[in-house]
Amino acid sequence: MIYYNACPLCGSSQIHEALTAKDYTVSKETFAIFHCGGCGGRFTQQTPDNENIGRYYQSQEYISHSETKKGLINRLYHSVRKITLRSKQNWVRSAAGIKQGSLLDIGCGTGAFLHYMQTGGWTVTGLEPDENARSKAKEIYNIEPLPIDQLFTLPAHQYDAITMWHVLEHVHELHSYLDHIRTLLKPGGSLLIAVPNYTSSDAAHYGEYWAAYDVPRHLYHFSPAAMEKLLTYHQIQLVKKHPMVFDGFYVSLLSEKYKTGKSRLLAGFFNGFRSYRKGLKQVDDCSSIVYECKV
Repeated sequence: MIYYNACPLCGSSQIHEALTAKDYTVSKETFAIFHCGGCGGRFTQQTPDNENIGRYYQSQEYISHSETKKGLINRLYHSVRKITLRSKQNWVRSAAGIKQGSLLDIGCGTGAFLHYMQTGGWTVTGLEPDENARSKAKEIYNIEPLPIDQLFTLPAHQYDAITMWHVLEHVHELHSYLDHIRTLLKPGGSLLIAVPNYTSSDAAHYGEYWAAYDVPRHLYHFSPAAMEKLLTYHQIQLVKKHPMVFDGFYVSLLSEKYKTGKSRLLAGFFNGFRSYRKGLKQVDDCSSIVYECKV
């Protein structure tokens, strides 16, 4: 277990426990979430280290590794994913300023996004730590992601765009990843990072039951202010923020289930819609945010 005496995001010692959250997906264990007064970020305290975190991903409920369509919430996820894949492609094209190029997707899961970009003419490379997810990518899409430890062996200045869709919050080597990613982009290349926003309206509504805390798999919990400070520290220029408006629906439906023990579709949909409306008006209120960057 890793115990932090200082914030792993910014190094500040101004930290205190904010809440405890339960791992509803795998272990049913509870973990403390600490808040940093220095950067405004949060982090999971006493989280498993890199060698022991793997067992917390071993569940058919973990959709990005299993592709499961079991249950109403996961079926809805797959239906909406067709829309979100198109949005991601558009964000990448707009950020990179080209319709086709070279893409690295870090934490590519079972390869759905890589496949979508490949069919759009992009040359794609994927990195994924989970062996089962890599096997499914080969089985479903005939794509062969590399093990995540090969990140540091990739050639410099190789990619027009690098994406991390809900991945940064999982990475133990947070700072070394961000430093190395800067070297992998071509001059003028773009980095797109999507992370949950614990200051969103759905997070405020559900509190400890908010599904996007997802302890202990989520090591860090970002606010817009914390992300902007982290990017600045690594000399990564924030260009624009995009709302991932549909995430609020999925997260609210899961959160409602965690809070009540039931799949309360109407209540979850209502809270998801409220998050959706706020996210459209103000990006910083959105359940998840995409940070479009240049280095």
